[in-house]
Amino acid sequence: MPHPRYDVLLLLPKAEGRGPSAVAGPLTASPLSDDSPRPSRPEEGFFAFFALRGDFNNPDTTPIRTRRIELLLTIHELTAHPSPMPDYAHPEVLVSTDWAAEHLDDTDRVRFVEANEDVLLYKTGHLPNAVNVDWVQDLQDDTVRDFIDAEQFAALCSRMGIEEDTHVVFYGDKNNWWACYAFWVFKLYGHADCAVMDGGRKKWEQEGREMTTDSPDFAETDYPVPGSADSSIRAFRQEVEEHMRRGGPMVDVRSPEEFKGEITHVPGLPEESAMRPGHIPGARNVPWARAANDEDGTFRPPAELAEIYEDEEGLNAQDDTIAYCRIGERSSHTWFVLTYLLGFDQVKNYDGSWTEWGNLVGAPIETGEAGS
Repeated sequence: MPHPRYDVLLLLPKAEGRGPSAVAGPLTASPLSDDSPRPSRPEEGFFAFFALRGDFNNPDTTPIRTRRIELLLTIHELTAHPSPMPDYAHPEVLVSTDWAAEHLDDTDRVRFVEANEDVLLYKTGHLPNAVNVDWVQDLQDDTVRDFIDAEQFAALCSRMGIEEDTHVVFYGDKNNWWACYAFWVFKLYGHADCAVMDGGRKKWEQEGREMTTDSPDFAETDYPVPGSADSSIRAFRQEVEEHMRRGGPMVDVRSPEEFKGEITHVPGLPEESAMRPGHIPGARNVPWARAANDEDGTFRPPAELAEIYEDEEGLNAQDDTIAYCRIGERSSHTWFVLTYLLGFDQVKNYDGSWTEWGNLVGAPIETGEAGS
């Protein structure tokens, strides 16, 4: 079926506010066949409108040029939110370091949140106007082995000056390892507008961008206490047991040494408290960091991610999938990749992970390579 013909009007945003007022140029587009890639997006900061020919009646705009071209149906408006990363299933959950640099002072609408494996790293320097989330003190309950409850979550958001409609952008060390965990916790409690800065601290520092040791002091908000946590993205032990018995796909994102049962801890870190080594029977081993580029910590492009998870490991985007690691932090990174970058329908993070499973009396365990 041929694609409809459209005229393209490209507009710049007004100097104040978000509405367009002028017209300018850099939209790359040319006649497309059915199997052609989508036309490239306009540069950051532009508005692009695709409308039927002659539908340019906005009194605030004056067309400079229209061009009849054939387009794959694409309607997109660049606003205060980040320009999407192309090709990912949900590109709206990623922002570039360029976008972040341009929005550091947009503190009324955007809140940058740093979450690191090294909880002391924030104090050595961070993005201007970024607040810190300590995964030990802020995201974990100090009595029950669990993440914070709804009241604690609301108090945390209020303290950081976050409101229900704030665009929260997470970033951190170790290829956004704990940034994805913080993102997952925010999604558990239904915060709609969340993103991750692609490349995290690593890319930001490599590019020599501005850092500060000053901590911002935002006015406290009154974030409403959310409802119960979203169980559709979290797996508990009993559910994992049933999933295992059904032969459902599971991804163990730990190191090969942990998976095979040679060690019970993260390589390079102190020994931790799992009584037995190994992995859950039937799990595939895909170390979490394979999803990131070694050079700058950014996520691999969609084709490479699909090759890893779908071609190599046989995962299917329509299947219920469970990811786990040691305490759910590394697996939150894989949960993010599968859910938002590859578009898997139903992925759950088992945050009990190996520190729970490896201490259970009578729990089935395999060692060695997968399926051995």
